[in-house]
Amino acid sequence: MGIGIGSVSVNFRDTTSILMHKIFSRPLPDHIPDASVSIVWSLRIPRTLLAFIVGGALSVSGAVMQSVLKNPLASSYTLGVSSGASVGAGIVILTGFTIPFLGGFTLPLFGLIFGLLTVFIVVSFTEKIDRNMSNNTIVLVGMVFSLFVNAILTLMSALGRDHIQQLIFWQMGSFSSREWSSLIILFPIMLVCVLILMRYTRELDLLTFGEEQASAVGVDTNKVKWILLGLSAALTGSSISFVGVIGFIDLVAPHIVRKVFGSTHRIVIPMSILVGGAFMVICDLVARTIVSPTELPVGSVTALVGAPFFAYVYFSKRKV
Repeated sequence: MGIGIGSVSVNFRDTTSILMHKIFSRPLPDHIPDASVSIVWSLRIPRTLLAFIVGGALSVSGAVMQSVLKNPLASSYTLGVSSGASVGAGIVILTGFTIPFLGGFTLPLFGLIFGLLTVFIVVSFTEKIDRNMSNNTIVLVGMVFSLFVNAILTLMSALGRDHIQQLIFWQMGSFSSREWSSLIILFPIMLVCVLILMRYTRELDLLTFGEEQASAVGVDTNKVKWILLGLSAALTGSSISFVGVIGFIDLVAPHIVRKVFGSTHRIVIPMSILVGGAFMVICDLVARTIVSPTELPVGSVTALVGAPFFAYVYFSKRKV
């Protein structure tokens, strides 16, 4: 669906023929124009795959944060990762700074660095005021720091009026004009983070029941928290650095996975990739087709679904 549907429709058979031609050098049928080949191979396939990878990465990040912090509403926003990455991207957008040998990848790099730096600051500050690094303290510090960083973003937008449209559009997220190069860089980052997280599925299962129970069976909770939150921040920071801030996907997908497949993280992590990735592709498809040829920011589509879901989770927990 993500590859075949768009302002220019390419049917399933033609799409398959183009894929077979590009991957296996099969002869291309004469009736398929070069424009369709370019649209499918150069635009839609990298865009759809990138949407799937970003959705999967954000979903896994949300699943890990919810387990570590024992908070069903925890996400990258809870620790201010998204806000921190936005500041990094905003600095690049407003100053026009570019690292010579990186070129266009300067912005993603700054987003990743600032996202990781945000988690480091939040966890370090929490450790200073609470040696036990309780989940409530981490969440509270993260929310306060996120508000502070958002104030910096507002100030940057006010001072850089010439770039305000670009900055606002980036903060709403979009997969438009994304090429194979973005996919080639982001996929290894996601793969490494997920493989490491799969080695900590037992610790994640134990942390779900509480830190005391985890400590009782020999888990170094402070060290494990650092590692898991750092990996989650790397997944979120690297993802949104390429496509902008996209919210709620890391909240919605993990809840759906746990509801359908249970809470064992050996299953939750890979299924979060599939569900979150598929959900993101559908949201991107809606964003670029519902008012075609105009394209909506994909973050607005995920928010339309995620905000009511957020309210549902919050109030259902209160009733219990």
